[in-house]
Amino acid sequence: MSASSFAHRSVLLNESIDALNINPDGIYIDATFGRGGHSAAILNKLNSQGRLIAFDRDPAAIASAQQFAADARFQIIHQPFADIADVIDQLDLAGQVNGVLMDLGVSSPQLDDASRGFSFMREGPLDMRMDTTRGFSAAEWLANADEQDITQVIKEFGEEKFGKRIAHAIVAERQHTPLTTTKQLADLIDKAVPVKDKFKHPATRSFQGIRIYVNSELEQLRDGLKAAVYALASEGRLAVISFHSLEDRLVKRFMREQSKGKDVPHGMPIPQAEIDADKVLRLIGKAIKPGHAELEDNNRARSSVLRVAEKL
Repeated sequence: MSASSFAHRSVLLNESIDALNINPDGIYIDATFGRGGHSAAILNKLNSQGRLIAFDRDPAAIASAQQFAADARFQIIHQPFADIADVIDQLDLAGQVNGVLMDLGVSSPQLDDASRGFSFMREGPLDMRMDTTRGFSAAEWLANADEQDITQVIKEFGEEKFGKRIAHAIVAERQHTPLTTTKQLADLIDKAVPVKDKFKHPATRSFQGIRIYVNSELEQLRDGLKAAVYALASEGRLAVISFHSLEDRLVKRFMREQSKGKDVPHGMPIPQAEIDADKVLRLIGKAIKPGHAELEDNNRARSSVLRVAEKL
């Protein structure tokens, strides 16, 4: 199927666009283009002098960006958002970007396309790569990783308490049958998990953990947040939508640390101006979650959280 065959609804669309506080002739980065929902909304706010630079590592997303090919204000980069600083340096735009938007996690088209291997609900090859042109697939990693590493990934990145039991089942199974499809892995996890959560498929957390590991998602996020701040101009906004607790904790901690100022012992006679000199960001409002209407319309928005900060 073509990239356009799978629908995608951008989560927290209005809230994230409002959070960017868009200047019509400003420069903006959509760090996770996906299928262009946020990019289209940003372009609608820009005048002819405005500029939007979009990033994505998924070749299908890059193909989808052809919808904006005729728009001179738009540019798509086939690289992960961790590379923002390098690209911004090449474009000579460091410290000049007015807003960066990150919509983390897996897009609906990636989940709905069985050939990508992200979903335990659809039978397909066990791939899970965001960028199918590089790196190793989930199947390749599971075929060669040792039991301890698989356990750690599923427990740490999937937050799955039965990680050791699941890893043991994977290693035992692969000795006589290669794990090559999503259904194989999902069925194996279902059998290995002794206690079921009635609100979640038994494979949910394990698939999340393996996907995060295969795509180095948390490392990418750490690097991407630093790169975004480097790119931003004074008063430029950073808006980040996350979908699970590992991402959200990382984003929350980063924004808090960047807005805290210098750490000094309590009671030390240090001027406030000196303490504040290390502050890089100012937090904007509280975490934003989808409203009832959006949740009714899009169940995949249920775990989303938007956090916003402004560069000082």
